Amino acid sequence: MLKVDAAIDRLTHALAAAKAAGADAADAVYVGDASTSVSVRLGALEDIGRSEGEEVGLRVFVGRRSASVSTSDLSIAAMTAVVDRAVAMAREAPEDEYAGLAPADRLMHDDPPALDLDDGGDPPAELLKSLAIEAEDAARSVAGVTNSEGGGGSAGRAVMALVTSTGFARGYRGTSYGVSASVIAGEGQAMQRDYAYHSVRHFADLDAAAVIGREAGERATRRVNPSKLNTQAITIVFDPRVGSSLLGHLVGSITGSSIARGTSFLRDSLGAEIFAPGVTIRDEPHRIRGLRSRPFDGEGLATTARSIIDAGRLTGWLMDSASARQLGLEPTGHAARGVSGPPGAGPSNLHMVAGTTSRADLLKGIKHGFYVTELIGMGVNGLTGDYSRGASGYLIEDGQLTVPVAEVTIAGNLKDMFRNLTPADDLVFRHATNVPTIRIDGMTLAGG
Repeated sequence: MLKVDAAIDRLTHALAAAKAAGADAADAVYVGDASTSVSVRLGALEDIGRSEGEEVGLRVFVGRRSASVSTSDLSIAAMTAVVDRAVAMAREAPEDEYAGLAPADRLMHDDPPALDLDDGGDPPAELLKSLAIEAEDAARSVAGVTNSEGGGGSAGRAVMALVTSTGFARGYRGTSYGVSASVIAGEGQAMQRDYAYHSVRHFADLDAAAVIGREAGERATRRVNPSKLNTQAITIVFDPRVGSSLLGHLVGSITGSSIARGTSFLRDSLGAEIFAPGVTIRDEPHRIRGLRSRPFDGEGLATTARSIIDAGRLTGWLMDSASARQLGLEPTGHAARGVSGPPGAGPSNLHMVAGTTSRADLLKGIKHGFYVTELIGMGVNGLTGDYSRGASGYLIEDGQLTVPVAEVTIAGNLKDMFRNLTPADDLVFRHATNVPTIRIDGMTLAGG
């Protein structure tokens, strides 16, 4: 895996070769990563893996025609062949009036912010194994746990660099660590599984493995002997670990490409109040040690924090340069890309701002409701907003969580769900996308 400076140098040479071969403009991205993962089951080592890889993606433009190619062979001969192939492909590609690099005057030229994404560590596999065993042992020690799907420990490092023919040349690196456990509780038809995990940028920020394991065990045992519910209109409360999926549906509906194609149920909602006035959703790419923090986007534009939803109102789309041109707007610094194609758009560290109501008070007014801890399937129609997903969780009776519930389906329409959403005040920054406990009135539950 190359260091950032070496990666930039390699990409610069590739772009020079592309220009010499006849490209009018080009950009190139390098992604290198190395990771170690260890899994254990029932206290014994089950698997250990080490992977290392690096790849370069090259995008070239000949007029309004473009082509993208990638290679994992970074030798001079291989890179030269890739450049020649890309330019030849671009000459044969159809014209696209929206194709092109990001505007040169929008590129990041200041020093990148210090995001503290790399702690310099490289823990040995033996340490990762001990963490995985500790997590699984803690989970299995919880009364009622009867079997294990295993524990895991992982560590990785990645380097990303981007160079454009318009003068951008930057890169950054980051580390990542994780510990997980997944266990089964109960016997026979009453058996239930659950899990817990923690992922961080710095090894020192990892929760204790025993805490992660104990949480997995307690979650599994609480789910034993689930009940079923009859079909009914009901208030739904989303646990934070599944409520974040609602932000994923929001993001998918406000990317520039979905708006330009007219395939989003929010295509006519720019500036509209689509949530209650008390709801604000923030995208913060410069969060220190954030799991999706980045100093620049996939086209070299500076990233900035913004409220995607501000006091309930949709403030704008998430756009790369191509979709921005198609919509007659400016790119927003949300371009996201890999090595095998043109950029799309996506958020960085996303969160729903905490509300003003405690979790207890959010539940207090619910005489009969459903608290969701697991979602199954992807029954969401991005064109209409219709929402239907399998779910498990707990019955809410008089403001308290009571018996476990499984094998039900919750349904509604995302427009109604967003408008009727109330966040609690228990936001914790733990993942790349974070939300507090969320209550939504007026949904439908289909039981067995």
